[in-house]
Amino acid sequence: MSEREPNLDVHVEIRDARTAVLSVRGELDMETAGRLDEHLAEQVGGGRHHLVLDLSELGFMDSSGLNVLIRSVHRAREAGGDLYLAAPNSAVRRILEITGVTTTIPPHDHVAEALAAAGGGR
Repeated sequence: MSEREPNLDVHVEIRDARTAVLSVRGELDMETAGRLDEHLAEQVGGGRHHLVLDLSELGFMDSSGLNVLIRSVHRAREAGGDLYLAAPNSAVRRILEITGVTTTIPPHDHVAEALAAAGGGR
Protein backbone atom coordinates (compact mmCIF):
# COMPACT_ATOMS: atom_id res chain seq x y z
CA MET A 1 0.00 0.00 0.00
CA SER A 2 1.53 3.31 -1.05
CA GLU A 3 1.20 6.56 0.84
CA ARG A 4 -1.26 9.08 -0.51
CA GLU A 5 0.26 12.29 -1.87
CA PRO A 6 -0.89 15.33 0.16
CA ASN A 7 -3.65 17.04 -1.81
CA LEU A 8 -3.36 20.78 -1.19
CA ASP A 9 -2.26 23.59 -3.48
CA VAL A 10 -1.82 27.13 -2.23
CA HIS A 11 -1.39 30.03 -4.63
CA VAL A 12 -0.37 33.38 -3.15
CA GLU A 13 -1.19 36.65 -4.87
CA ILE A 14 0.29 39.78 -3.32
CA ARG A 15 -2.29 42.55 -3.80
CA ASP A 16 -0.36 45.35 -2.10
CA ALA A 17 2.14 45.89 0.72
CA ARG A 18 -0.39 44.86 3.35
CA THR A 19 -2.78 42.48 1.56
CA ALA A 20 -2.43 38.99 0.09
CA VAL A 21 -4.95 36.56 -1.39
CA LEU A 22 -4.21 32.89 -0.76
CA SER A 23 -6.18 30.53 -3.00
CA VAL A 24 -6.49 27.06 -1.54
CA ARG A 25 -7.35 24.00 -3.63
CA GLY A 26 -7.74 20.41 -2.48
CA GLU A 27 -8.10 19.03 1.04
CA LEU A 28 -7.15 20.82 4.24
CA ASP A 29 -6.51 18.09 6.78
CA MET A 30 -3.93 16.81 9.24
CA GLU A 31 -1.45 16.06 6.44
CA THR A 32 -1.74 19.43 4.69
CA ALA A 33 -2.64 21.98 7.40
CA GLY A 34 1.00 22.73 8.18
CA ARG A 35 1.61 23.83 4.60
CA LEU A 36 -1.20 26.39 4.70
CA ASP A 37 -0.13 27.55 8.16
CA GLU A 38 3.40 28.20 6.83
CA HIS A 39 2.07 30.24 3.89
CA LEU A 40 -0.15 32.35 6.14
CA ALA A 41 2.62 32.93 8.71
CA GLU A 42 5.02 33.90 5.92
CA GLN A 43 2.61 36.57 4.68
CA VAL A 44 2.14 38.06 8.15
CA GLY A 45 5.91 37.96 8.67
CA GLY A 46 6.31 39.83 5.38
CA GLY A 47 4.07 42.66 6.57
CA ARG A 48 0.88 41.53 4.84
CA HIS A 49 -1.51 41.49 7.77
CA HIS A 50 -4.73 41.50 5.74
CA LEU A 51 -5.12 37.97 4.41
CA VAL A 52 -7.93 36.84 2.13
CA LEU A 53 -8.31 33.09 2.00
CA ASP A 54 -10.07 32.00 -1.20
CA LEU A 55 -11.75 28.70 -0.31
CA SER A 56 -13.71 28.29 -3.56
CA GLU A 57 -11.69 25.21 -4.60
CA LEU A 58 -11.30 23.68 -1.15
CA GLY A 59 -13.18 20.39 -1.19
CA PHE A 60 -12.63 19.24 2.39
CA MET A 61 -11.54 20.64 5.75
CA ASP A 62 -11.14 18.88 9.09
CA SER A 63 -10.30 20.14 12.59
CA SER A 64 -6.63 20.60 11.66
CA GLY A 65 -7.70 23.11 9.04
CA LEU A 66 -9.97 24.87 11.52
CA ASN A 67 -7.03 25.17 13.90
CA VAL A 68 -4.96 26.82 11.17
CA LEU A 69 -7.71 29.36 10.57
CA ILE A 70 -8.02 30.17 14.27
CA ARG A 71 -4.24 30.50 14.74
CA SER A 72 -4.00 32.65 11.63
CA VAL A 73 -6.78 35.04 12.57
CA HIS A 74 -5.13 35.60 15.95
CA ARG A 75 -1.73 36.09 14.31
CA ALA A 76 -3.13 38.59 11.79
CA ARG A 77 -5.13 40.52 14.40
CA GLU A 78 -2.14 40.75 16.74
CA ALA A 79 -0.27 42.34 13.82
CA GLY A 80 -3.08 44.88 13.26
CA GLY A 81 -4.80 43.06 10.40
CA ASP A 82 -7.33 40.31 9.92
CA LEU A 83 -8.16 37.08 8.10
CA TYR A 84 -11.01 37.12 5.59
CA LEU A 85 -12.62 33.93 4.28
CA ALA A 86 -14.02 33.97 0.76
CA ALA A 87 -16.28 31.66 -1.25
CA PRO A 88 -16.38 28.48 0.84
CA ASN A 89 -18.47 25.74 -0.76
CA SER A 90 -21.52 24.48 1.13
CA ALA A 91 -19.67 21.60 2.85
CA VAL A 92 -16.82 23.80 4.10
CA ARG A 93 -19.25 26.59 5.07
CA ARG A 94 -21.25 24.05 7.10
CA ILE A 95 -18.14 23.00 9.07
CA LEU A 96 -17.35 26.67 9.73
CA GLU A 97 -20.92 27.26 10.95
CA ILE A 98 -21.20 24.12 13.12
CA THR A 99 -17.93 24.88 14.90
CA GLY A 100 -18.76 28.55 15.43
CA VAL A 101 -15.82 29.80 13.38
CA THR A 102 -18.20 32.03 11.38
CA THR A 103 -18.81 34.14 14.49
CA THR A 104 -15.11 34.98 14.65
CA ILE A 105 -14.34 34.95 10.92
CA PRO A 106 -17.50 35.66 8.90
CA PRO A 107 -17.20 34.23 5.38
CA HIS A 108 -17.76 36.36 2.29
CA ASP A 109 -19.46 35.01 -0.81
CA HIS A 110 -16.76 36.26 -3.20
CA VAL A 111 -13.08 37.20 -3.10
CA ALA A 112 -13.96 40.74 -4.23
CA GLU A 113 -16.22 41.17 -1.17
CA ALA A 114 -13.49 39.89 1.15
CA LEU A 115 -10.96 42.26 -0.47
CA ALA A 116 -13.35 45.16 -0.01
CA ALA A 117 -13.74 44.25 3.67
CA ALA A 118 -9.94 44.12 3.93
CA GLY A 119 -9.67 47.54 2.33
CA GLY A 120 -7.81 46.07 -0.63
CA GLY A 121 -10.56 45.77 -3.21
CA ARG A 122 -9.17 47.49 -6.27
